[in-house]
Amino acid sequence: MARSIDDIQRDIERTRRQLASTLDEIADRSKPQNLVEDAKSQATTKLQDPKVQKILAGVGAAVVTLVALGIVRSTKKRKELKEIQRLLANR
Repeated sequence: MARSIDDIQRDIERTRRQLASTLDEIADRSKPQNLVEDAKSQATTKLQDPKVQKILAGVGAAVVTLVALGIVRSTKKRKELKEIQRLLANR
């Protein structure tokens, strides 16, 4: 059964409207501000995940421990150097 010209034109117009709507949606999604908002939303969602929070807490604790160890070692080396300087000065 052959379609009438009016049916074909209606299909073409409907397809054009759908395409225009799709293009508008793509343009809206690709705006920098919208991309930033999406990224912030995804990051916030990830940070609220208990597993991620535990991992971040572990990483934070490791960093604090490493900094503390560095300070302790630095202090110990400084004391040792002062002791060596004192011993050499007394010669």
